[in-house]
Amino acid sequence: MLLSNIALFLQIVEKGSLTAAGREAGLSVTTVSERLSALEAHFGVVLLNRTTRALSLTEEGRTLVEGAKRVLGEVEDLETRIRHGAQTLSGPIRISAPSDIGRTLVSAEINRFLSENPAISVELLLSDGYVDIVGEGFDIALRFGPVTDSSLRVRSLGQKRRLVCAAPSYLEKHGRPNKPVDLKTHNCLVMRFGTHLDNVWRFGPNTMQQIVTVRGDRVANDGALVRQWCLAGHGIMLKSELDVGPDIRAGNLRELLTDHAPPATPLQMLFPPGRAQPRRVRALADQLALMLQRLERSGDN
Repeated sequence: MLLSNIALFLQIVEKGSLTAAGREAGLSVTTVSERLSALEAHFGVVLLNRTTRALSLTEEGRTLVEGAKRVLGEVEDLETRIRHGAQTLSGPIRISAPSDIGRTLVSAEINRFLSENPAISVELLLSDGYVDIVGEGFDIALRFGPVTDSSLRVRSLGQKRRLVCAAPSYLEKHGRPNKPVDLKTHNCLVMRFGTHLDNVWRFGPNTMQQIVTVRGDRVANDGALVRQWCLAGHGIMLKSELDVGPDIRAGNLRELLTDHAPPATPLQMLFPPGRAQPRRVRALADQLALMLQRLERSGDN
């Protein structure tokens, strides 16, 4: 009963309410509340601060979330190995990825992974902003840029170039910038990452870096939409080579300011804190990392 109550507690945290968790588990709100109270009584601590409007984890609740995912994952792996053999992988995986590579590279690799592991299910959520990996119950998150949460486990996937590019139709109408400062007279397509507006573009090595504040008539928090605007000839954008490499090779976009390359950005795979991961999560993480390594070796990025 303890493990089932812990699993229900995780559902409450992931769904954000007792009502939603009950609906998912097929239980009444009263039953969910009673089982949560029983779990808190078992540990002798309050796990969730409950108000009429919201739930929030206590410090003890966060500790239980971090450990519970690992323990329940190991129990599920053990059951699978006993029932179906050591080589079978099964169970759910929740993954967060940036919108552009999520729709293309990550989605394609998930398709391959699921065809080889039909007992696994994957929930892919796309976002270019901040994601609370622990609070939202993610097993894996792919993110560009430095990691600000030191409690997360990090697997580096290398440095990825950022390219300034535009569609041929835009360049025919507005001309080509020859140096970074020329961008001030161009319509630039700007990304928003949460509260941060990515309108300060940096060029060249740190010792000779040029910084330009760009402007434009379109801002979005979705990288795939910014790329779509750029392909339609609406302006100039700054994007990862993983996002625009195929468009440049196909001639749909032109790389600009190649003599003033922007600094590369790290791509990281993030995991919740904990000492171990379910085998299914490790398997998908390894497959995604290998896919990105193959792209780098082949130059298709």
